[in-house]
Amino acid sequence: MRKIFLIFMALAAGLVCACATSENTNTANTKTVAQATPPPANTPARGVPPRHDDRAFVLEAGPGGLAEVELGRLAAQKGQSADVKRFGQRMVADHSKANAELKKLAASKGITLPAVMNEEQKAERDKLAKLSGPEFDREYMALMVEDHDKDVAAFQEEAKDGSDPDIKSFAAKTLPTLQEHQRMSKEIKAKL
Repeated sequence: MRKIFLIFMALAAGLVCACATSENTNTANTKTVAQATPPPANTPARGVPPRHDDRAFVLEAGPGGLAEVELGRLAAQKGQSADVKRFGQRMVADHSKANAELKKLAASKGITLPAVMNEEQKAERDKLAKLSGPEFDREYMALMVEDHDKDVAAFQEEAKDGSDPDIKSFAAKTLPTLQEHQRMSKEIKAKL
């Protein structure tokens, strides 16, 4: 009887050891799998910057919109061509609306937009303010083509690659208006 008891105890001890070893192996495998699994695609890994800097987009779009309004007012006043004057008025209306939306969106994200144009934009305004007649019209429309080419590219990139869904949505919503401005500016420039 003692032999049977010892055999039984040895088997029980062997089973306990086997189970514990199996459990440790399973735990180790689970940890390995968990560590090898990459983070979800929409969540950047720790220490890795997001794929797109939405904040930089907002901080650049803000002063750009202010410049479009300011230069649009100048074109509405100084433009010789009726097309240039109408285009300037359209810039004031459309960009004022977009600026208000962007300002509200930025505030909701804790981003403070600059209240004034940047130095390059001020220099462009000052240069245009010194011009008149057809020379003003040509320079203004050339600047509008260049600006809207850059704007459309930036808004397309944000709409495609933005990380923040609200900012991405703003870019996608505003893009068709900017594309229309781009088309109009090229047509008017070609007529001058």
